[in-house]
Amino acid sequence: MNPLMQHDQQLLARIGLAQIKARERARQGRQFRLALRFMAPALLLVTALLLLPVLYNIWLSFTQWQLFEGRDDFAGWQNYRQLWSSPYFDEALGNTALWVLASVLFPLTAGLGLALLFRQMPGQEWFKSIIFLPRILAPTAVGVMWYYVYAPQGMLNQVLGQFSSMPVETGWLFEEQLVTPAIILTFVWQSCGLVMVLLLLGLAALPRDPLEAARMDGARPWQVFRHITLPLLAPTLLMVVILSVLAGFTVFDLLWVMGANYPQQRTLSLAVFMYFEAFQKNNWAFAAATAVVIGGVVLAVTWLQTLLQARVDRMVR
Repeated sequence: MNPLMQHDQQLLARIGLAQIKARERARQGRQFRLALRFMAPALLLVTALLLLPVLYNIWLSFTQWQLFEGRDDFAGWQNYRQLWSSPYFDEALGNTALWVLASVLFPLTAGLGLALLFRQMPGQEWFKSIIFLPRILAPTAVGVMWYYVYAPQGMLNQVLGQFSSMPVETGWLFEEQLVTPAIILTFVWQSCGLVMVLLLLGLAALPRDPLEAARMDGARPWQVFRHITLPLLAPTLLMVVILSVLAGFTVFDLLWVMGANYPQQRTLSLAVFMYFEAFQKNNWAFAAATAVVIGGVVLAVTWLQTLLQARVDRMVR
C-alpha cells in the first residue's frame, strides 16, 4: 500500500475514534445531568436534614452557645481542651470502650453459636423467631422491663430465691460491681437475635463444594468449621463486628433507663455524657464538642471497615 494512503487511513481512523469518544462523553454527560435532576429532591433533603445540622454542630463546638441565651461567641478549641481535661470524659471513654468490647464479643459468640445450632435443626423457624423477637422492641421498653426484672423484689431474685434458703434481694442495678454486667446481659439478650439472622444468611450463602469435599476427605466437623466455614464466613463476620462496634459507641437508651446514675460514672458512656451535658447542665457547646468526637470515631471505624472489607474480599477470592 502506498505510504501516503496508509497515513491517510490512520489519520481517518484517529479522527473517527476521537469522534466516537466525544459522542460517548456527551452521552455520559447527558445521563449525568438527567440523573442529577431525578436525584435533586433527595440531595436537597439529605443536605437540609443531615449535612447542615452536622456542619452547624461543628460550628457550635467552637462557640459558647447557650440555649435561650443566644450566646454564640467564638471560643476556639476551648471546649475540646475542657473535654480532654474532664475526668468524667475519661471515665465515659473507658466505659464506652468496655461497651464496645462487650457488644462485639458476647453477641457475636452467642449469635454464631445459635446460627450453627439452628442451621439444620427441625422447627428452627420457631426458635429463630423467639430469639429475634427482642430486637423489634424499643430499647427504652426493654430497659424498663429489665429494670423491674433486676429490682430487689423482681423476677430474677424470686427465681434465685427458689434455690436458696434465704430470700434474695440483690439490687442488681444499684451495686457498683453488678450494674455493668447486668446491663450487658440485657444488651446481649436484645442484640444476639439480629447477629444470629445475619450469620444464618452468611452460612446459607457459603459454597457447598469445599464443605462437601472436606467431609469426603474425612475432615471432622471442628476441622471443617475452623478451616473451611470460618474463613469463608469472614466477610459476614466482619460486617457484624463493624455493626456491633457502631452500636457499642452509640448505645444510650439502655444505659440511661437502667443505670442513669451520673455522675457516679459506673454506666457513664460518651452518649450519656453528651446527653447530660446538653439537657441537664445546659452546656450545649460542650455537648456539641462531645458529639464531634463521637462522630469522628464512628467515621474512623467506617473507614477502617472499608479497608478491612476490601482485604477480606481479596483473601476469600
